[in-house]
Formats: sequence, C-alpha cells, structure tokens
Amino acid sequence: MIATGEHRESEAAFTELYGRYARRIHAYCSRILSDQQDAEDVFQETFIRFHHTLRKKKSEEGEPTLNRNTSGLLFTIARNLCLNQKQRNIRWQAEQVESDMLYAWDKPYEQKEMVELITTALELLPEDYREAFVLREYDGLPYNEIAELTGASLATAKIRVFRAKEKLRKILEPYLRDSQLND
Repeated sequence: MIATGEHRESEAAFTELYGRYARRIHAYCSRILSDQQDAEDVFQETFIRFHHTLRKKKSEEGEPTLNRNTSGLLFTIARNLCLNQKQRNIRWQAEQVESDMLYAWDKPYEQKEMVELITTALELLPEDYREAFVLREYDGLPYNEIAELTGASLATAKIRVFRAKEKLRKILEPYLRDSQLND
C-alpha cells in the first residue's frame, strides 16, 4: 500500500513538473528543429528521459531533490536530443520554413508574414547563434544558463546572442524598411 501512495506522489510531482515546463520545452524544440514532427518526437522523448532520470536517481539516492536545476536538466536533455535528431536528419534545414506559422493562425496576414520572415531569418543564422538567440529571446533563459547548456563561456553566450540579433536585423532590414514606407 505504501508503494502505491509513493507511486501516486511521484506521478503527481511529475505531472506538476510537466505542466510547469512543457510549453517552454516544446517551443524550444520547435524553434531549434523547425520540423514540427521531429520537434514533437524530441519533446516527448525529453520528458520520457527526464522521468527515467528521476526514477534512476530515486533508486540510487532515495527521493530525488528537484530545484532550480530542473529546467537546466530538461533543457540539457532537449538540447542533446535536438542535436542528435539534426545529425540523423540532414535535410531538416532545407525542408521546413513554416513551423512558427502554427502559432499564428489567428493573427492578421501581416503578422503571419512577419512570423514567416523571422522563421526564415532564424534558419539563415549559424547554428550556435540561432540556439543562443532562441534560448534567450524565446525561452527567456539568463546568459549563464545559456552558457551552461551550450558548453560555452558566459562571454561567448552573450556574443552569440548579440551577433544573432545583428544578423537578424540585417536580414530583416529590407522588409522592415518597406513596411514602414507602406504605413
């Protein structure tokens, strides 16, 4: 009977963590991979591996303690799975331009067009710039967590985000200039 109670508590804790982090992890996977099906697969696998990690820690150390490193662990798992997926799927960059459009169906045409342009511009960035930019601007991670997740120094993480923004401005400048002229 105790095992059943512990099992329910464990399930409840996992459900709470899933509710807290699922949206951010899903958005991260979608933006890094671009291909929606690949992103869904990696998203699900992230939480499966996270659950297995928790079970393994519980059997080795007793009740695992979860703290502010929980998001770091989840993003690390998601990042590694994304990198593995991209290695298996060389075609990912050329095939998918519309992943962010899924989030903008109810928006006016101009906003949909802007989302598509930003998605395309993101795909033109070097991999390390795109990843740092997505982690900072879409997922709201501080630079120190970006550095930890990507294995870069703090200064390098900041530089990558800065350079990504600069490159995006350059790529989007003609469109932004045209839209201001039409207003």
